[in-house]
Amino acid sequence: MYGSALLVVLVSVLPGATVLQPVANMYAEPNEQSEVVSQAIFGSNVQLLEQKDGWGHIQTADKYTGWMPLTSLRADHAYAVGGRIAEVRCLFAHLYREPDVTRRAPLVTVPFETKLEVIAEQPDNPRWFQVRLPDDRIAWAQRGDLAFDTKPLSIPDMIELSKRFLGLPYTWGGTSSYGYDCSGFAQMLCRRRGVTLPRDSGLQVNCDAVVRVNREDMAPGDLLFFGSSESKVSHTGVYLGGGKFINATTYQTPTVRIDELKDPHWAELLVAVRRLR
Repeated sequence: MYGSALLVVLVSVLPGATVLQPVANMYAEPNEQSEVVSQAIFGSNVQLLEQKDGWGHIQTADKYTGWMPLTSLRADHAYAVGGRIAEVRCLFAHLYREPDVTRRAPLVTVPFETKLEVIAEQPDNPRWFQVRLPDDRIAWAQRGDLAFDTKPLSIPDMIELSKRFLGLPYTWGGTSSYGYDCSGFAQMLCRRRGVTLPRDSGLQVNCDAVVRVNREDMAPGDLLFFGSSESKVSHTGVYLGGGKFINATTYQTPTVRIDELKDPHWAELLVAVRRLR
């Protein structure tokens, strides 16, 4: 008990950092030749667990850990934790040096769910918001790319949202609209429902956020898990109804796509159905 309490205290005082890249890879080891284990997006706040040879060992909000070059981070910093905060609601958003899309190339292009600190708007030009970036640069974002005070989605709205990502590339370790892997895509859709899932499908299937559902009782919005057995899950998707599900997959075409459960490939591998609590 004492050891667990001590760990909580130590984690709570670890230095924070903010991700400076639109999408930054997290590696299994402090080198780019090692496996990509996950990603963190622009403006994400992470905990800095350790530094080594120009690399930071970080932990994301979903408690996932990996190594990232320190050049991708701003240490001892927190972003978008107060004031007026907007969230990117489009698949991607260009941020500009000035409130004009025709004069210069975008300053940076950020993915869906990126949070931004809004610092001003022009009364005579309501199309634009001025934002402060994690590195303190000032940029301009278009109103149509942003949302304020986002609320959890209903199941039908989540399903409708999921189809906006069709055709995006499957990306191992991907957690953004630049490219998702299967569990990253399912995790994002559940996050839009207001539920936080673990990062990996093998952890998602047995986490406290879900309950077991019999196959004959599956309903739209349920999570489908595939693998050699329920204890060896390797893939996940979200059921749409009518025998179809959406997933980020390498099967046939490596994209976010809609597949059918009657396909022998999937019928043989389906091992579990879960529903968000």
